[in-house]
Amino acid sequence: MALIELVAIQKSFHDGDNRLNHVLRGVNLHVEQGDFVAIKGASGSGKTTLLSILGTLLPPDSGRYFLNGQEITNGLVNLASVRNRQIGFVFQDHRLLAPYTVKENILLPLLADATQVEAAAEARAEELMRLTRIERLANAYPATLSGGEASRVAVCRALIRQPLLLLADEPTGQLDRENAQNIASLFKELNQTLGTTILMVTHSDETSAYAKRILNLIGGVIQ
Repeated sequence: MALIELVAIQKSFHDGDNRLNHVLRGVNLHVEQGDFVAIKGASGSGKTTLLSILGTLLPPDSGRYFLNGQEITNGLVNLASVRNRQIGFVFQDHRLLAPYTVKENILLPLLADATQVEAAAEARAEELMRLTRIERLANAYPATLSGGEASRVAVCRALIRQPLLLLADEPTGQLDRENAQNIASLFKELNQTLGTTILMVTHSDETSAYAKRILNLIGGVIQ
């Protein structure tokens, strides 16, 4: 059974002149558990729209989306629960909270369901920091981090719930070449070590080369 199955997903938006802009024109996608897929596309090709639909942040106009065998698009699913428990997000701008330390930022997603963090979660945060080689930064604050360090914190935060799926939106877009390669290599390592299924959208040939599979989003469809 596929972890992700998209069938004929379509999405359109009205522009400033109220003209209908067809962004996704019948996207079909099949991703197995443990895969690492890069979806490439030019700016404005619909990559972020597609990722938002996969992350249940945006509904498609039509088509069907199955995640781990459960249909997400039937109107019967608690999307917030799916998003919080099964999907991890890595955004281009990191979205770390300044008043909290690195370790606290990593643990924040768990506080949506609890008033305090259990010892097992603390241990997982420490293990993720070790895997991403930022354990020395546990008590540092976001303002003191480099771009590459902040990216690693964002990755740890996305993985703290042990999600079925990790979604990354241009995760190297704001990094220099060396740090971009380091983060792309980290995704590959985490996919191999933890078995986490990763779907990353990017415009970069170098970044996408670290994935197991590379797909192209062109003209609103995956090729």
